[in-house]
Amino acid sequence: REEPCSRAELEYIIRDILKRCHSDGNAFIEIVRRGAMVIQLGEYRIAIARPPFSDGLEITAVRPIVKVSIDDYALSDKLKRRLAERAEGILICGPPGAGKSTFASALAEFYRTSKNAIVKTMEAPRDLQVRDEITQYAPLEGEFYKTAEILLLVRPDYTVFDELRKTEDFQVFVDMRLAGVGMIGVVHSSSPVDAIHRFIGRIDLGVIPQVIDTVIFIKDGLIKKVYVLDLVVKVPHGMMDEDLARPVVEVRDFETNEVEYEIYTFGEETVIFPIKRDLEVKRSERDFKDLMKFIRRFDSNAELEVLSDNFVIVKVKKNVVPHIIGRNGSIISELERKFNVRIKLQARDEFTESSKIDYSYRETKRSLIFYFDREYAKLNVNLYIDGKYFGSYRCDKRARLVFNLSSDVGKYLKNALDSGLNINFEVSRT
Repeated sequence: REEPCSRAELEYIIRDILKRCHSDGNAFIEIVRRGAMVIQLGEYRIAIARPPFSDGLEITAVRPIVKVSIDDYALSDKLKRRLAERAEGILICGPPGAGKSTFASALAEFYRTSKNAIVKTMEAPRDLQVRDEITQYAPLEGEFYKTAEILLLVRPDYTVFDELRKTEDFQVFVDMRLAGVGMIGVVHSSSPVDAIHRFIGRIDLGVIPQVIDTVIFIKDGLIKKVYVLDLVVKVPHGMMDEDLARPVVEVRDFETNEVEYEIYTFGEETVIFPIKRDLEVKRSERDFKDLMKFIRRFDSNAELEVLSDNFVIVKVKKNVVPHIIGRNGSIISELERKFNVRIKLQARDEFTESSKIDYSYRETKRSLIFYFDREYAKLNVNLYIDGKYFGSYRCDKRARLVFNLSSDVGKYLKNALDSGLNINFEVSRT
């Protein structure tokens, strides 16, 4: 019909609905407030609003559009294994009307059918479309914490909490999860990280990954993003000083395993820091060839490990560390300023380098000269460039190898040194 209902008609419909609540075993009065009432009548959720809450009498009936199974979401095999084997603190988030409750229903039935698990729900109103063996619980005497007390005696494997609104709801979710119950929470948010943010301040930061291990973001009825959370102790992204190491919650993209956010405390504030990898280009060892060319004047077998674009570890012999640091740190400070990177010196394990020969070198106008300890005089040594065998050469009586820069070998070695390639010598066994 096109014309609106009269007030008398609406009152008649309300009386009929209330009468069904008393006679129909599948109808419940979920919420009663002054001027408002919510009734679950089968699959229909009916909201009744009256003055003074609303400016007129209104009846709104909502029914589910579609009922789906977990297979309808075309989940990857990796995500299916995660849900079936590891995920026990699942947070389903998304904007209103995105399909969060629909997915929660499908997930509840997945656990019931595939794992034969005992599954319960906590809802207000109880509008999830689940099979009869999944019992739906309302707030007991208006309090979810009282419902939780009963549920812990029932001992379910999984509980669906639809949905988390108040601080008390979050606390009940946390308490049940820490008690060992697999929890599936539903929460409104515009992004997955906003859903995680709603737990910050309500529980300790270090407890969050124990409560929430998987975050699923739903939009337009589809799974748009899946995050997993881990707690590590590290220096947060963008910081260099090791003294700033602290517990950090890493928020990783489940499919790529890349960290997209870091959550940590900074002073009195809790920070959610985005890791923008699309803008980040990690510097490689070749970007530090001039740095290593300088370092290898002190230790020819020095090694470089690039941890980030602004932090490297240089491994050298213990006795050359003071020479590279310089007086009052003058040399290493100048190197850090010149190459715009923080340098950490580490004493190299001498045992791992026992087969390599230490050397120094000097370049003249005509020659490239490598100097070794006297014990290597008149011995054959093998030359390796970037780990690849290049040739075997005999040291002269002064324990030197002299290469003419006009020769092909001399030109190649000079180019390798200028490029920052690793040049190593080992005693020939033949």
